[in-house]
This record gives sequence, structure tokens and C-alpha cells, in this order.
Amino acid sequence: MDFYRPITDYKLTGRVLIVPIVSVANVAQLTVDLITTTFGLQRVGVLDPKYHVPVAGAREDGAPGITMPLELFGSNSSSVAVIQQRSPVLALFKQDFTDTLLEFIRTSCVSAVIFLAGVDMSNRTDTQMLTPTTYIRPASSPAVTSVPLSSLADLPIPAYFSQSDDPRSIPFIPGGGLTRRIVSSIPTSWQIPTVCFLQYVMEGDNRYDAQILANVTAKVLNCTVSGWKQPTTWGHGLFGTPHDSTLYG
Repeated sequence: MDFYRPITDYKLTGRVLIVPIVSVANVAQLTVDLITTTFGLQRVGVLDPKYHVPVAGAREDGAPGITMPLELFGSNSSSVAVIQQRSPVLALFKQDFTDTLLEFIRTSCVSAVIFLAGVDMSNRTDTQMLTPTTYIRPASSPAVTSVPLSSLADLPIPAYFSQSDDPRSIPFIPGGGLTRRIVSSIPTSWQIPTVCFLQYVMEGDNRYDAQILANVTAKVLNCTVSGWKQPTTWGHGLFGTPHDSTLYG
């Protein structure tokens, strides 16, 4: 199959595309869940799952069909679209997937792309403990001084760094999954304003971390959100079933 198969008559042209990267605590996927539910985005297409660990399951709220590893969500009334990734990329296909994803983004004529990922909180320096969120802007990305990412300069979010890295390259991102590979693979001819937000997290109940990352994303896009709506599936054992209180007397 082609990398992208549309389900409805929907175009990415001119929209901001948000792409979560499987990483520590799955905070990026949780953030996309919040954005999808709050903005009322619907599944508009599926992407080729051959690069991923196979997974299939029921869809949100009993919608017909099955959930697949990589899906596109959007709405004709929204300027934001998101990809949701539900399983990691197989080791053999890491670079193939990276190249194919970037080519899909490049040819989709989006106005900007925002990557989301987690970074291991235990690897922070003293300076990095001052904020829960940081970002990387690829050197090949056009300036973000104009819309839709112009608000980035107004937010108190520092650029991500790693003391052990060459400052000319993308820093090491502990727990970041394919984040470094994807951002490093963006070609010099790239014409799409791009930023990657990183959230310092540890494994656990990361719903609050996801709200922080969603808030940052919304502020950069000048989207007003009065409160984030959680998917109903979050209440069905997202972090396991509750303990039986009788076990403790």
C-alpha cells in the first residue's frame, strides 16, 4: 500500500501537523490523545503499518473499524492535524520509517510541523531543572518568526542542550526514541517551519505531564483551551485497574 491511505476527503495543505514520537512515558501519545479529543478531530486516514510492531484494537467510543499503529486525525474546520502512533518502529526499519515520514510531511504542503517527545527526567542538569519543557529547532528549519509558530519566541521555554554533545549537532536525548534520528534526518532543503518539544518525564501516571505539553503546544499555536478533555478510554484501565482496598484491611 501507499504510505498514506485517506479514509475521507481531507487535505493537509496549509495545516499544522503534530507528530508524537514514541519515547519515555509515552507522554507524546497522551498529549495527542488530549488534542484529538479536545479539538474534536476524527480519523481521516491511516498510514502504512509495515514499519511498526503489529497492533490492532477497538476504536474510541465504539467507533466502527479497528485501531492501527499509525493514523491521521483532523477536521475540515480545524487548522491542526495530528498523527497518532500506537506502537514503536521495528529496529530494522528505523531509518526507512524516518525517511518515509519526512517525505510524507514534505509533500503534504503543511504550514508547520511540531514533533512531540519525552526525555528522561533523571538525566537533567541543574539548569534543566528550572522548566519541565524544552525544545529543539532543527538548523534546516526556516525561521519561526512568522505564523503559525511565531509565538514560540514569546514563551519562557529554553532550547534543549546536552553538555556532552557537539553544539553543531542534535543533542543526545535520553529516552527520546527516534527523536534525534528524525530531527537529524531533516534535509537542508527543508522548507517547513519545524520545532520539536520535549517534556522531562519519568514512567508513571503521566496525564498531568501530557497536559503541560498540550498547553505549550496550544500556546505556540495561539489556540485557547479552557480545559483538556480526556478520552473515555483513559478511564478503562490506562494505568491498570484500581487496587482492591480490602487487600489492605
